[in-house]
Amino acid sequence: MGKVAVGAAVIGAAAVVGVAALVVRQRMKSSGRWARAMSILKEFEEKCGTPEGKLKQVADAMTVEMHAGLVSEGGSKLKMLISYVDNLPTGDEDGVFYALDLGGTNFRVLRVQLGGKEGGIVHQEFTEASIPPALMGGTSDALFDYIAEKLAKFVDEEEQMFHQPPGRQRELGFTFSFPVMQTSINSGTLIRWTKGFSINDTVGQDVVAELTNALKRKGVEMRVAALVNDTIGTLAGGRYTNNDVALAVILGTGTNAAYVERAQAIPKWHGPLPKSGEMVINMEWGNFRSSHLPLTEYDHALDVESLNPGEQIFEKLTSGMYLGEILRRVLLKMADEAFFFGGEVPAKLKIPFILRTPEMSAMHHDTSSDLRVVGNKLKDTLDISNTSLKMRRVVVELCNIVATRGARLAAAGILGMLKKMGRDTKSEGGGKTVIAMDGGLYEHYTEYSKCLEYTLNELLGEEAASTISVEHSNDGSGIGAALLAASHSLYLNEKSS
Repeated sequence: MGKVAVGAAVIGAAAVVGVAALVVRQRMKSSGRWARAMSILKEFEEKCGTPEGKLKQVADAMTVEMHAGLVSEGGSKLKMLISYVDNLPTGDEDGVFYALDLGGTNFRVLRVQLGGKEGGIVHQEFTEASIPPALMGGTSDALFDYIAEKLAKFVDEEEQMFHQPPGRQRELGFTFSFPVMQTSINSGTLIRWTKGFSINDTVGQDVVAELTNALKRKGVEMRVAALVNDTIGTLAGGRYTNNDVALAVILGTGTNAAYVERAQAIPKWHGPLPKSGEMVINMEWGNFRSSHLPLTEYDHALDVESLNPGEQIFEKLTSGMYLGEILRRVLLKMADEAFFFGGEVPAKLKIPFILRTPEMSAMHHDTSSDLRVVGNKLKDTLDISNTSLKMRRVVVELCNIVATRGARLAAAGILGMLKKMGRDTKSEGGGKTVIAMDGGLYEHYTEYSKCLEYTLNELLGEEAASTISVEHSNDGSGIGAALLAASHSLYLNEKSS
C-alpha cells in the first residue's frame, strides 16, 4: 500500500473514531439530561409525599384550628364564620323563591318552584349575565343597579303561575361569594372585594342593604331572606334531599368547607340559641396552614409571587386555580436545568398560569397508547412539539403527583372536620353522615375525586367509612340559595295558593 493510501486509511479511521466519540458524548449528555430530569421528578414526588401518618397529622391540625377559630375572632387561620343559617331546608318548603348568585364576573338569577314534601323542586329556570369590566371598578350603586335591572327583567317575564299570592312579597336568596362578616341571616358587611373587583365604596357596607336599595330603585318588590356563600348553599341543597347531610365541601377554582355545629359549642356566639340548637359554620378552610403540609420549592415560589402571599395556603395546594400552575413550574425547572424539551426553554412555559388545571386533567386522563392527548395539549397550550412517548409519560406522572397530593390533603381536611363533629368513628346508633360535594374540580377531574374518596375511606378505616358517604350536590350556589330563602321565609308556616 502506498503512503497516500495508508494516510487516507488512517485519516478515515480517525474520522470514524471521532464520529463515534461524538455520538457517545451526545448519548452521555442526553443520558445526563434525562438523569437530571428524573432526579427533579423524584425529589418532587418525595416532597409531595402524603403517607397516612402525615395526613392524620394534617387532620388533627385542622381540628385544632377549628376549635381555635370558634373560640374567638382571629384565633385561627380558619375564620370559622357564623353564617346565621340555623334553619336548613327540610323538604317541606312550598312556593316560588328566587336566587341571585354573584360569585365572580358572571352572575345568575334563578326562580325555583317548590312543591312541599311530595312535590320537591317542581320547576326551575335561570338567566345568566356578565358584569361589564367597567362596573368591576366603579361604584356600588352602578354595580347593584345593573344586577337589579337584570333581576327586574327576569321577574317581569315570569308566567302568571309564578305570581305571589296576595299580600305576599317575593323572597330571594343572595349568594355572595366574597368575604363578608355576617350579622344576621340576611345582613352582612363586606370585608374586601376579590376576583378582580375594586369597588372601594362598598367595603364595610351591608351588601344586602345595597342590593335592596337597588331593587327599590328598579321598582322590584323583593325581600332578601338569606345571605349565603356557595359552600353553605351546597350544604342547603344537599340537606333538602337528604337529611343526613351535615357538611359541604367546594372543590373548584377555589375551595371552602362548611358544616353544622352545635350552637352551644360556639364560644363566640353571643345571641340567643337557635331553636334548632344548630348553626352552620363557614370555615373558609382555604386559609388553613400547618407545618405538616407537604410544601415544595414550587409551592413557596407560587405563594411568594401570588396576589396574597402567606394566605390561602391550603387552597394553593388543593384547588383548581393552582394545580396546573404547580405542574407548569416543575416542567419549567426540567426544561431549564435538564433541557427536557430541547436546547431552549419553551417561551410559553415561562408564562404563569398558562397551563390550566383542565389541560392538566385532560393529560392525566389520557389512556391512548401513544398518549396523543398529552402531545396535543403540550403543543396547543405551550407550543411544545415532537415530544417522545417517554417524555409524555413523565408529564402524566407529574400530573398524578400534583393531583394525588391535592386530593389526599382535601381528604385529610374532611377527616379533621369529622373529628371535630365527633363523626370519625362508628357510633352505637349507627347514624349516617353525608358530605355534599360540589365544584368543577371535584365534578370533572375524575382521578382527583376518586383519589379523594379512596383516601377518606383509608383514613377512616372500614368500620367508620361505612357510616360516611359523599354525594355530589350540583348547583348549590344557586338552588341552595333559593332553598335557604324558603327555609327562612317570613311565610314559612303558610301554604302558597
